[in-house]
Amino acid sequence: MRRITQLGTALGLLALTAMAYAGPPVEGAMEKSATNWHAIIMFCIFVAMTMGVTYWASSRTKSTADFYTAGGGITGFQNGLAIAGDYMSAATLLGLTAMVYTQGYDGYIYMLAFFAGWPIILFLMAERLRNLGKFTFSDITAYRLDEGKVRTMAAISSLTVVCFYLIAQMVGAGQLIKLLFGLEYNVAIFAVGILMMVYVTFGGMVATTWVQIIKACMLLTGGTLVMVLAFSQFDFSFQNLVEKATAVHKLKDKLMYPGSLLADPVTAISLGLGLMFGTAGLPHILMRFFTVTDAKEARKSVLYASGFVAYFFNVIFIMGLCGILIVGQNPEFFEGGTVGGKLIGGGNMVAMHLANAVGGNMLLGFLAAVAFATILAVVSGLALAGASAISHDLYARVIMKGQASETKEIQVSRIATICLGFVAIALGILFEKQNIAFMVGLAFGVAAAANFPVLILSMFWKGLTTRGALFGGYGGLVSAVTLVVLSKSVWVDVLHNAAPLFPYGQPALFAMPVAFLLAYIFSKTDSSARAKLEIEAFEDQYVRGQTGFGASSASNH
Repeated sequence: MRRITQLGTALGLLALTAMAYAGPPVEGAMEKSATNWHAIIMFCIFVAMTMGVTYWASSRTKSTADFYTAGGGITGFQNGLAIAGDYMSAATLLGLTAMVYTQGYDGYIYMLAFFAGWPIILFLMAERLRNLGKFTFSDITAYRLDEGKVRTMAAISSLTVVCFYLIAQMVGAGQLIKLLFGLEYNVAIFAVGILMMVYVTFGGMVATTWVQIIKACMLLTGGTLVMVLAFSQFDFSFQNLVEKATAVHKLKDKLMYPGSLLADPVTAISLGLGLMFGTAGLPHILMRFFTVTDAKEARKSVLYASGFVAYFFNVIFIMGLCGILIVGQNPEFFEGGTVGGKLIGGGNMVAMHLANAVGGNMLLGFLAAVAFATILAVVSGLALAGASAISHDLYARVIMKGQASETKEIQVSRIATICLGFVAIALGILFEKQNIAFMVGLAFGVAAAANFPVLILSMFWKGLTTRGALFGGYGGLVSAVTLVVLSKSVWVDVLHNAAPLFPYGQPALFAMPVAFLLAYIFSKTDSSARAKLEIEAFEDQYVRGQTGFGASSASNH
């Protein structure tokens, strides 16, 4: 029986972390096998490279603009790579490959739902985001509405999304590194948390951007290499691959047809809406549009990101199909598994098994380092988005009423980053045993129901008032969270009740209309003098949104 080779503990930082935080051995812990020094060396090179980038970035991070948006000096191509790096998490590489491996075409449909959000951002939002915003997306919602109330609401919903996304990433990181590097779970969690704090605290958006660019290049290179080596075994014939995979898979002819994912149309539509509009409401993705020089570069960055993500999804699809034959037909890759398409055990690690099968320890080591780099890049982006919501929206604009000095604002942001890092570590340890799928669903559901409706209405609907925005935003946030808590993922799996009170797994189909309806009703019934002024101010916002005139002072209106 062959396991994925586990890769030991070599880095000084990880060793120090281990000495400081390692507890007693976990009962029933996995037996450690030979250390993969290829992976250790590649991992050391990546961390050394990114630490060098962070040191370089720290010397360039002088102002709030540098810290939050890299001074607005990132090109469209660079930002496109960084957005793709932010979006393609370890769950993309491991989870979606495993989904294609076990469910075939359903995995591809799932990827399409993830991808569908990009055209919305490209055609509806990218240009106006860049022209109206400065550091965070709440700059846009607060443009003509009551700044204190709207920024507070946006910060609360952003932090909710960031925290739940962080839980999913941290728990995934702990489990992945525990398997790949042979570290204790808690040590792995501390390692990710501390590295993330270093990147964001010292390097800000400059370091985070370049970590994401390096990671995106590594991910695209590693994935392509595994796919090419695996696909070559089938003479690069997709038809040949599909015919052979269909013959051995447990689904047989149903492998390449929509299956269980679309069996319940309500859940399928709700999932699609959540993934599609959730993408357009994720604070760490929206924040990237303020790093480019102008609206033209913002549009370019979405176009490049869409290309990279679409390409990678197709790479994953082929990897998953190749895995059915190369991994699924080899009982040595499974713990007690059998051949003949009985895909038992090792599912989530199919990408790693495939790398090991086609490229040996060297390629496995590279992909392991890439997986860790992926987690670090995504967690750093999330931490920066959360820290900016606290320091820029709450501290500088709400508490200090725009009177905070840049030095003080950056200081608060760094403190917020460190606090968020320890919160992420604590949540990762707390949720170790829980199913993290509902947290990802909650992050997208909350983003789709709380952030997206208010953001899109503030950009395009003249009639939106502060009262409507608050009821819409808070209504979407509360309804999305409530529906997820009442669904099977939490009500049954976590709280151990007999049956869910809400029969569907995804909240977007129900929570998004609530947000739009509340925003519409409470804006239409708002006859206050302030509401009239807010509606009149739309003309000025429209001109800036279209032309970008005055965009450099977007949060200082």
